[in-house]
Amino acid sequence: MRIDVLGVVRALRDDGSPVDLGGPRHREVLARLVAAEGRMVTTDTLVNDLWTVPPARAVGALRTFVAALRRALEPDRPPRNPPRVIVTEGPGYALRLPREDVDVHRFQDTLARARRHPDAVTDLGAALAAWRGPAYADVPGSAWAQRERIRLEELRLEGVELRARLLLDSGEGADLVAGLGAHVAEHPWREPAWGLLARAQYRAGRRADALATLRRARAMLVNQLGLDPGADLQRLEMEILGGSVPLEGARTAWAGPGVRFGPRTTVDLARTLALAGGGALVHSRRDRLVAVQAAERTGDLSLTARIIGAYDVPALWSRADDPEQSRAVVAAAERTLTALGPDGPADLSARLLATIAVESRSADLSGTEPGRARQAARRAEALARDLADPALLAFALNGVFLQSFTRPGLAAARDRTGAEILDLATRHDLPNFAVLGRFIRLQSASALGDLDTATSHAEAAEQLAATIEAPLVPVLTGWFRARVTAARSTEPGGPTAATAAAHYRAAENALRTSGMPGLHRGLFPLALLGLRLLHDRPAPTDPHLDWGPYRPWARPLVLLAQDRTEEARAALATVPDPPRDHMQEAMWCLTVRAAVRLGEPGIAARAQAALRDACAEHAGATSGMVTLGPVARYLAEAEACAGAG
Repeated sequence: MRIDVLGVVRALRDDGSPVDLGGPRHREVLARLVAAEGRMVTTDTLVNDLWTVPPARAVGALRTFVAALRRALEPDRPPRNPPRVIVTEGPGYALRLPREDVDVHRFQDTLARARRHPDAVTDLGAALAAWRGPAYADVPGSAWAQRERIRLEELRLEGVELRARLLLDSGEGADLVAGLGAHVAEHPWREPAWGLLARAQYRAGRRADALATLRRARAMLVNQLGLDPGADLQRLEMEILGGSVPLEGARTAWAGPGVRFGPRTTVDLARTLALAGGGALVHSRRDRLVAVQAAERTGDLSLTARIIGAYDVPALWSRADDPEQSRAVVAAAERTLTALGPDGPADLSARLLATIAVESRSADLSGTEPGRARQAARRAEALARDLADPALLAFALNGVFLQSFTRPGLAAARDRTGAEILDLATRHDLPNFAVLGRFIRLQSASALGDLDTATSHAEAAEQLAATIEAPLVPVLTGWFRARVTAARSTEPGGPTAATAAAHYRAAENALRTSGMPGLHRGLFPLALLGLRLLHDRPAPTDPHLDWGPYRPWARPLVLLAQDRTEEARAALATVPDPPRDHMQEAMWCLTVRAAVRLGEPGIAARAQAALRDACAEHAGATSGMVTLGPVARYLAEAEACAGAG
């Protein structure tokens, strides 16, 4: 039996014939157990990894998947004999196969062996050739699989470079030119890869091409990042110019297991690309984490702190696009901050604290995490003010903004933060933070119903975007203009509700490929629901709508629209308090509307108490993208319902 996950997930019998693993969920269960590398995975973890919102009978479904996999993987196992491949262990399951029978484990072991023993280079080449595509390629939407793909892709790139280095060190490698050329073209920020390509060209007798490669590397680094090539590239260029590059036996030092070259180059390029949106934004986040992990492996605290803090990319939304990745960055920042100690350099400490505050998006926090994130924001702000560093203060205030959703009704306070960021950015030529300041002020004005002021900020943000090439800005202002159309569809002579819905759909089409899933998921259905509430119509019931993180609060109204009253009542009874984020007022207002419709005065009173300080704001409008109408309207409904009880 052999299991492969470096590509689509599959299992092969000893004779090479494929095993029918069943449907996508079956393959994902098997893949998740592979990723655990023999460790037990609890039932709760498997359920949460398989479903964003687990169904009522998720544990039973999981057991069904495991039973089917056991039959497929051990078809000849006698009845009542315990399974040997997928075993029950404590509160979960574990995969029990020799590591050489699982391609990803075989690859990792071969890479580790090649780091220690250069003679394993042939095995490393075979292990690299065994990749059939991205790891876990048919499990695209799962957060755990995305994390594993990122990790394994970094190991694959490291393997490509290690193999090339070992071959060149041994006097071979002239035939590496084509492969390394493609590698550099796809990953131009991996600085040492340019050196490997130049060495291979020199080995092939192409001295002029080798020098041209190094000059291209220099131009890329200087023009795109403002960096000079590292010492290794500069030394190699001098050796090639002097004809003194050793043809064999020059074992280049390898820094140890898992080393990722060029963290400074990687994080600077990631920072440059972060505002491009789409695939560039996704790669930017991935490469930023890779650079952080590489810096940590060097053991250099100062370098690690600078790499973590260098990614001062403005952040607007209170829900992370990749919460697991954000948590990994926060954990690295906290480790580094602890290691630096209270007497560490103030600028590094401030950047680490600001990073913790920015990456700890409020919608994703629980337990003691919100308090720690708010404390980090306050400490970062205080240090930045003492240092009188405008760029650092703007970054720290970004964290203050993201940690300012402690309760409903704080739009005016956030506007003051946005105004200070905008002032700093304008006076000190920080255009990306100027855009952030504009959007914070747009959101605040939108929340307070001041659409003219919000429109002026939208227009100013668009003008800035045209000068700094920030394509995400018009995506966001497009949503704002749809929100304005929705609000005005209730006015005499205003646009129709159908026109507002069409504007929302156009905005949704632009957002879909923006690389911002934390913002995108559930936003369009919520916008349609808000539009319907503005016109006193029932919730949309299209089963294809993905409500994303807003499902628990929307579900009672959707069930009511389907005349499933008792199911709606049961759903309302389990609705939690909303996360403290951009949408908290909207979620409380959805709770009010369902409680009023169902005659639940206790729930209405709880929502009324939460919303009291937001009576001057508009529900959902803090996002600058949707609106459910004035909070005061929902407060009046809640008060009447609570009083009737």
